[in-house]
Amino acid sequence: MTTIKAQMPGVFYRRPSPEADPYVEEGGTISEGQTIALIEVMKTFNEIKAEQGGTISKFLIADGDEVDIGQDIAELGSV
Repeated sequence: MTTIKAQMPGVFYRRPSPEADPYVEEGGTISEGQTIALIEVMKTFNEIKAEQGGTISKFLIADGDEVDIGQDIAELGSV
């Protein structure tokens, strides 16, 4: 199983704002370069982009959780 990893430490968010829908739901298909989440570092929001296409099997951390660099954040299955 391929995973998507955090490129930096910070706070993980699955949606662009509290009122918005998540970038992608579990089971959703994504394409290479698509934004799937954000990581906030010192009030700066950085997009997490998929390095390859596939299906998000499951998110491994909850919205609002802190992440470390290199931590797995989502499992990616093939399309």
